[in-house]
Amino acid sequence: MKNEIYIGKKDSYKEKYVQDSAELSLLGKGDGAEVMLQKVNANETVFIEPGENSELMEFFYILEGELELEKNESKIILDNGDYFYAHNLNEYVQFCTITDVTLLYFSTHPIFHYLSSTIKELVELANRVEEKDIYTHGHIQRVKDYGIKIGNMMRLSKEKIENIGFAALFHDIGKINIPDEILKKSGRLTAEEFELIKKHPSWGAEIVSSTYFEKLSEIIRQHHERIDGSGYPDKLKDKEILIEAKIIAVADSYDAMTSDRIYRKGISPIMAVKELKSLKGIHYDEKVVDALIEVLKEEEMLKEE
Repeated sequence: MKNEIYIGKKDSYKEKYVQDSAELSLLGKGDGAEVMLQKVNANETVFIEPGENSELMEFFYILEGELELEKNESKIILDNGDYFYAHNLNEYVQFCTITDVTLLYFSTHPIFHYLSSTIKELVELANRVEEKDIYTHGHIQRVKDYGIKIGNMMRLSKEKIENIGFAALFHDIGKINIPDEILKKSGRLTAEEFELIKKHPSWGAEIVSSTYFEKLSEIIRQHHERIDGSGYPDKLKDKEILIEAKIIAVADSYDAMTSDRIYRKGISPIMAVKELKSLKGIHYDEKVVDALIEVLKEEEMLKEE
């Protein structure tokens, strides 16, 4: 057998996958194992999910930065020189970055290819949608952030929270099929134009259904459904709507109300919450609205009532 040694100079890598909030560089691989350098921005939530192979082990060594790891419902602060690893996981684990963090990431089974192909293509498509719709810059990330915070406040399972995070990233991906002149229209939409807009949840579900994230397709399809059946595309009611979709609906509506548009100024968080409360049990799930209010109070966005 041929013996080989590979040399990597500083800042070199075999391949890199870059997102707005993180990047992952493949440093070396062999016999199925991968060594990676992972950089994650401050105030991000990262999920470690159970592997399909019970032999999978993922090891993380903190080179720089500080993060908060959740274990057995306890939160542990880790920083430079600390490490953690996952083996035989049977549920999702999450950590939140307190500062920008750099991790040496080792996996006994290949995962980089999955990240660099499936997620990258969908994220790029989601970014193209946001570029098309210039009035909603940053909307996708904000919906993701609030969705995860609501899920955590409701103490949902790690798997559901991860689904919320990814579904929020891709919830508007179906808008890629909507003509720019409609998506960027500053005036009132015609009935025909609005009917076209209403197709984006089903288009988004179709796009995602052919990828690894097939399980997210129903969440994406349902994110404009409403408790009283007045939503679209399927006019589902209360218990017919997935909790993940209910959460994205509230996060989506809150951000839409508080964000500026070219044709109107965003309203205050307090006014947005009043609107959401007035529609509890009608358009929005009561527990989800209450959880968002608690999140906003923790962030000091609302005055105590």
